[in-house]
Formats: sequence, C-alpha cells, structure tokens
Amino acid sequence: MKIAVIINSLNIGGAEKLVADSFPFVREKFPESELIVLKESKSFIFDSLKTKAIPVNFLTKASVYNPLLIFKLIPVLKRNEVVHFHLFPTLYWVVLASMLVKKKPYLIYTEHSTYNKRRDSKFFKWLDQCIYSRIDKIVSIADEVDVNLKTHLKHKLDNKIFCINNGVDLELIKNAKSYTKQELGFKEDDIILLQVSSFRFPKDQPTLLKALRKLPSKYKLLLAGDGELREDNEKLSIELGVADRVHFLGNRNDIPQLLKSVDIIVLSSNHEGLSLASIEAMASGKPFIASDVPGLTEIVKGYGLVFEKGNTQDLVEKILNLEQNPDLRHQVIADCQQRAQDFSLQKMLTAYTSLYLQATKNN
Repeated sequence: MKIAVIINSLNIGGAEKLVADSFPFVREKFPESELIVLKESKSFIFDSLKTKAIPVNFLTKASVYNPLLIFKLIPVLKRNEVVHFHLFPTLYWVVLASMLVKKKPYLIYTEHSTYNKRRDSKFFKWLDQCIYSRIDKIVSIADEVDVNLKTHLKHKLDNKIFCINNGVDLELIKNAKSYTKQELGFKEDDIILLQVSSFRFPKDQPTLLKALRKLPSKYKLLLAGDGELREDNEKLSIELGVADRVHFLGNRNDIPQLLKSVDIIVLSSNHEGLSLASIEAMASGKPFIASDVPGLTEIVKGYGLVFEKGNTQDLVEKILNLEQNPDLRHQVIADCQQRAQDFSLQKMLTAYTSLYLQATKNN
C-alpha cells in the first residue's frame, strides 16, 4: 500500500511531533509510505527523522499559504492510494488538488484543534463544509475536538468523523534519565516548575509568570519552547521582577529528561486539542497541573490538578498544596501515570493501521 502523510512543516508543535513520532512506524508497516512537508523547515523534529534515516520530501521554501502548492501536490496524490494529512492550509490544498486528479486517493484528515478562527467567519464556515465533505474519513484527536468539529459542520458529516486519541511513546518517557538540579543550574532546595509549550496563542505563560511572583523565592521556572510571543513573556518576567527565577530554554530535544528532573509540571493554556505535552507530563512520574479548559479538562481532571483559566491565585494554591501535602503529591503522580496509559503511541498506531487497511478495501 502506498501512503502519503502530509503536513505544513516540521517546526515545533504537537501535530508535527505526532507525525515525526508515528511516521517511522507507518513506514515500517507500509514501506512505500512517504512523508511530504509543504515548507522546508529544520528543527530537532527534522533531526530526529534524519537520525532514523526517514526521507522527507519538502515542496517549497516559501509560504505554506501559496495556492500553487496545489499543483505540487497533484503528483503526490496520483502515486498514492491513501493520503493522510494534517493542519490548515494543508487541509485545503490537498482537497483542492484531489479535485484535479482523475483517480482520487482515499483522503484521511486529522483534526487537531478544538477551535480555529475560521469558525468565526460565515464564509469560512461554508467553505469548510465544502472542503470537509470531500474527505473520506476525518479523525478527531480528542472528545472535545470531536464535539466542536461536528458542531462547526452542523452535524452534516457526523458519519465521517470519529475519534482516535493522540498517543505518546510512554517507554521513551519512562526510560529517560533525569538531570540533577545542579546540572540545571539550581540549588538542591529549589523547587523547579516546568512548562513545555510554544509561545503562541492559545498558550498562557503569563498566568504562570504571575503565579511565580506570588510564590516563595525558592520556586524557579523553566519554560521550554519558542514562538512569536516569547519576547513578550521575557519582557513580562522583567516587569514582574521574576526574570532571575525564570529560564527561557527555547526548543529542546531533551524534553523527557527535563520532565523527569523537575518538581512540578504545569500547562497553562487557553484551550487545546489533545495536548501531547500534557500526556508526556502525566507519564513522567511528576505531579501535573493544567488549566481547566477544553482539550485539557477531559484528559487531566480527576487525575492531575486543574486550575481556573487565568486565575493566578488558584494556580498558586494548587502548587503550594502539592508541596505541603505529600500524600496528595503521591496520589496525583500515581493517577497521572495510570491516565497516561490511555494515550500510548501503540494504541494510536493500531487504530490508524486499521483505518489505512479499511481504506484500501473501500477505495
């Protein structure tokens, strides 16, 4: 079977990491599979694929929003039986390209977000319905994503939409070796907080920075990730007087080791799809606190701790409670690790393999 997996770029992001983690297994099962990336981009995600000798076919060095990419995708669609694609605008370009080929491949699209700005526009609501209607199967990565997408499409395509939870490599997290606090530049009695996320909307690092100001000075913060809002957050840390307690790490390829090295992991966000970072955090053996928002609530609540979105004081209280209540800390860790088992990479790959095999029978 010939399968093409297509995505915008290999920049740092949840969907990109998911593709990079899963594609080597897809290629092992289906050796003729190919990974197509619209825009040439080099990151540790690309490096991880290179290390595994996985070829990547880039289509352009220019913008992913150039509609001429439709014509570059046509040969890809012609030579593959199944095309599995992710993110906007890849969503539009693949569907439009499929309208220009004589024999359309079986189209599978994975929806990653609970919300996007297109859903606020009457024109794009109509256009989305046209685009999605030409896709054979639409996979949502979490229950909240599933519900919101079906509502956005006015339940006209419910028979095409179903949920396959994102998965992470739990063994990789389990076997990671931790750093000492000294290796990270801290004192032994410092309490280290960590958030792993891009500096883009919908992430909400400012709430975490404001919480840090209210915490004792022994609390330190690591922020791993990058993005256009990083500079704003660096300025905010200075304004809040906590810059000397915050380390902006940028993009890192040692996230499993960092997760195993800190005291508490936090994900402050406005909304998520299904956050791979949250699952990795829950699998790490460290207590996890997340915003009580779509995409996190249904994954974390009842296992890790959740705080009201943007409520700095609520977050501070949750953090202090974990320090002061060892029984709570141990219970949260155990519950989180158990919950993470529901989101293994192997479970996800088994579901997608079944979908690919079903596609060949139907096409």
